[in-house]
Amino acid sequence: MSTHLRRLYEALLALLLLLTLLGGAAPLPPTELRDQVRVFTRAVEFDYPTWTMEAFAGKLGQAALGTPFYFAEDSRHRIVVDYLQLIDQILANEYSLGLVYSDPAVADPESASRDLRSDLDGLYARQAQLAPLAEAILEQQVSTLLADLELTLGGQPIPPVLFHISPLPYHLVVSPRERIQQELAVSLDPDLTVDRQASIEAQIDSALDVSSLVVPIGGLGSYPTMIMRTTSLSWLAEVIAHEWIHNWLTLRPLGANYNTTPELRTMNETTASIAGSEIARLLLGRYYPELLAAYDSLAQTSLPSSPRWPEGAPRPPFDFRAQMYLTRVRVDSLLAEGRIAEAEAYMEARRLVFWEHGYPIRRLNQAYFAFHGAYASYPGGAAGEDPVGPAVRVLREQSDSLTDFLKTIAAMDSFDDLQAVLAR
Repeated sequence: MSTHLRRLYEALLALLLLLTLLGGAAPLPPTELRDQVRVFTRAVEFDYPTWTMEAFAGKLGQAALGTPFYFAEDSRHRIVVDYLQLIDQILANEYSLGLVYSDPAVADPESASRDLRSDLDGLYARQAQLAPLAEAILEQQVSTLLADLELTLGGQPIPPVLFHISPLPYHLVVSPRERIQQELAVSLDPDLTVDRQASIEAQIDSALDVSSLVVPIGGLGSYPTMIMRTTSLSWLAEVIAHEWIHNWLTLRPLGANYNTTPELRTMNETTASIAGSEIARLLLGRYYPELLAAYDSLAQTSLPSSPRWPEGAPRPPFDFRAQMYLTRVRVDSLLAEGRIAEAEAYMEARRLVFWEHGYPIRRLNQAYFAFHGAYASYPGGAAGEDPVGPAVRVLREQSDSLTDFLKTIAAMDSFDDLQAVLAR
């Protein structure tokens, strides 16, 4: 089968899977909490069906053209690099435009920014041309790596690797005040202003006596998956792989039970994070080797303080992950003793410490830890002493390969399953 026909086949298969999911998927089960929260969020909730159909229509047209296969490998490399450099230019110009409109010395910002806005229009037009090509190339490259890892059926990833770089919705996370646990997550419009975010949180917290937080996300395992705009290829590769792993897991027990328990959510997120990092490294090594050394260096020096800290590696003056770990442990202890108000006062005091060291956390509360604590691919951090993340990491260390790790954990539908495998 030619690469062109194979790409079209993948897109048609993806469409079939999408229609199957949309046709057979039940709406999220109504709950009292969900209904209560939606009183405050209904007007600003993200429109998933419209986004999905528009994104998929673009992917189907892209596949019909078979555009990535018209270019040699060095040209594909250049297209992706050029795209990321273009995004860098756009971000710089958008920042400059914001400064013009913020500067009190500029009496007429519209006139003063005319040339800048014209430049941005040209950059946006160029982005519209390059983005589909860059996305298709990266989809094909990741698919090749997945085939090498034997995570495919007949050489094809199921579901096919499809992603779209897009403004991402915010997530409203709701946790009880008396314990750290994500009870609900609602997706909100990408253009929701920070003052509106804070207002929604305040209303929900006051009316329902819960802890809520609107958080930005970098990727979302919709289909096609959503990826945030970035200038970092290593980060982009990680998120593409991370979100595809979620799609792949959804067709297996672990992913199908994502929302069943907090432990399973952490198992899912930690698994996707571990796999995303390893697949990203493979992608850089094969297709963008000039970026691999920098990626490895960053991965090493970003590790938290722990017995595994690389000997001789410089420690940052303020270890964010270690400090967040200590904060989480103390909060868990206070909440376990029923000292809710004291735990909340402590979190606010610690938020100010993070602020003073250059980490502008808007709200540090139970919902913050409920969301960030599920991503436990490295020791410490917001997960505190939650045993789930470490157990997933031990399973990866004991597995012969990434593929063995993924196939083993994908078949699990409880934390007990993971503990049983590790106890053998």
